[in-house]
Amino acid sequence: MTAEFGSELDGQVAIITGASSGIGEATAKSLASRGASVALAARREEELNDLAAQIEGEDGETLVVPTDITDDEDIDNLVETTTAEYGHIDILVNNAGYMPLTHIADADRETLHNTIDVNLDGVITLTHAVIPEMLDQDNGHIVNLSSVVGRFAMENSSHYMAAKAGVAGFGEALRLDVAAEGIRVSTIEPGAVNTELTEDIPDEDLRSDVEEYNQSMRQLRPDDIARTITFVVTQPEHVDINEVLVRPTDQVQP
Repeated sequence: MTAEFGSELDGQVAIITGASSGIGEATAKSLASRGASVALAARREEELNDLAAQIEGEDGETLVVPTDITDDEDIDNLVETTTAEYGHIDILVNNAGYMPLTHIADADRETLHNTIDVNLDGVITLTHAVIPEMLDQDNGHIVNLSSVVGRFAMENSSHYMAAKAGVAGFGEALRLDVAAEGIRVSTIEPGAVNTELTEDIPDEDLRSDVEEYNQSMRQLRPDDIARTITFVVTQPEHVDINEVLVRPTDQVQP
């Protein structure tokens, strides 16, 4: 695997949440191809094991840690298991996401809470757990996945936009707290990407409308975002790419 790209990340350890599919899966493959050992975190253990087998089949190094990003014990276990295996954590990719788009009046409280728990609270809590490790080693890189919807308003997305805008704000403020210790913070804001996220939309008509809109353009692929993340984390230590908005060429709104 390292022969395809290079070895810029040799010796580095990356945790990737939401690694069982989509952007997380593609990012795990990409970082492993650059030499990183990757801790694969998601709820679906079978998919994580399949991904680990693919990466290890190309001489990559993986650690499978089934994780519910909304569970504090799972978060602590992820960090403790990774540090026990590798001794350090160099990169955290907060990618796990949940996009149950709906009109606010039609949303139940569980949906509202889960949207914040997965997309924002999980990001903050896992980062909180990892930061002490990075402070001890005076370096590290936090990469948070926000969304184009976190920057530009879209109907039926008020709760989702609040969470993703929160991710962007969290990253910007976090950087002020940790930059002096050599820790970099980056926010990636994808536009329409061909992933499973639309399956979270509870209303069939709305889901159909969103899928039709996505199919009206040449959607981004998970690999496109994985390349962006890989570019960001392979910069020299004095370079901190704070924010990247990535949209399909055809995407005009939002």
